[in-house]
Formats: sequence, C-alpha cells, structure tokens
Amino acid sequence: MIFKKDLLAISKDLKKISQKTDRLILDFGKIEKQKIKPTKARATKKVLAKRKTAKLTATDQVLRIIMRRKRGIDTPTLMHKTGFDERKVRNIVFKAFKGGKIKRVGRGLYTGMQ
Repeated sequence: MIFKKDLLAISKDLKKISQKTDRLILDFGKIEKQKIKPTKARATKKVLAKRKTAKLTATDQVLRIIMRRKRGIDTPTLMHKTGFDERKVRNIVFKAFKGGKIKRVGRGLYTGMQ
C-alpha cells in the first residue's frame, strides 16, 4: 500500500513538472516569435568627450615627443616639455632604448626608430 501511494505521489509531481515545462515552452515560443530590433548604442556627447580626452601614459607622452624630433632630443628638454622629474624621464628613455623603440643619435640625444 505504501509503495502504491508513493508511486501516485511521484506521478502527480511528474504531471505538474510536465505542465510547467509545457508552459515554459509556450512562453519561450512567444518570445522567440516577437521580433525585437536591437538598438544601436548612440554615442552621447559625454562619451565622445571621454574618448577624446583619454590620457596618455607617461611613456606614451615621452615617446610622442621623441618621435616628433628628427634630429633628436635630450632628457633636459624632455623634462621641460613633459614636467616629469629627471628620474622618471631617464627610466622611460632607458626602457624605450632597450625595447628598441628609440635610438641614440649622439651623446644624450635620442630619436625615434623609423
């Protein structure tokens, strides 16, 4: 008797689950049939302003100045143009030179690789 009651209870639970899955399938079909147009993200003025004013890293600033000078530039001039201290400029120049981004033109003069 107990076994029969358990089987009936399980049968009822399975019927409920089956009905719920049928409802979910119908709901999903309705959603799928609806044609939802994807909206294009429009760039607002604030977003455009943020894109334009993106700050360069210290290395990018120094390299940009070096690349502009064809005859070369020295570290005191870089310090003056960027406002960075001597240690920071020398470290950036050293790493850029070791990385092959710039080359030495003369004593203390650096220019971009072309």
